[in-house]
Amino acid sequence: MADSRILIDTSVIIDFLRKKNKQKSVLWRIKEKYECLISTVTLFELQCGSKTEQHEKDIHKLLKWIETIPFDENISDISATIFQDLRAKNQLIEFRDIFIAATAISGDLSLATFNLNHFKRIQNLSLLNTRNC
Repeated sequence: MADSRILIDTSVIIDFLRKKNKQKSVLWRIKEKYECLISTVTLFELQCGSKTEQHEKDIHKLLKWIETIPFDENISDISATIFQDLRAKNQLIEFRDIFIAATAISGDLSLATFNLNHFKRIQNLSLLNTRNC
């Protein structure tokens, strides 16, 4: 596992954007220890939820220090495997979460998320315990 890099889920970014005191956010504490990355799917989710010009500015500020990992063929393959596994267990989650998890697995990254109920269903996915951040 790459100790210095971590994939950040949309839930952690949204928490950061909503907090007035950014230094009290989990993302702030994570960025003190890790190089933060996001999936293009997370960027998509943030852009879809952007309702004001200020929201868009905040997203662009984040992108200056958070690298975006593009969705590629390898991530697509991993996503299909995750989907098939979850479907066989009757434990499907949203496609976007599958894509984010596959991005983490593809990059050998842990995932920082508040949405543990969905992501803990995925084999070979390392989750960061955000409560310890």
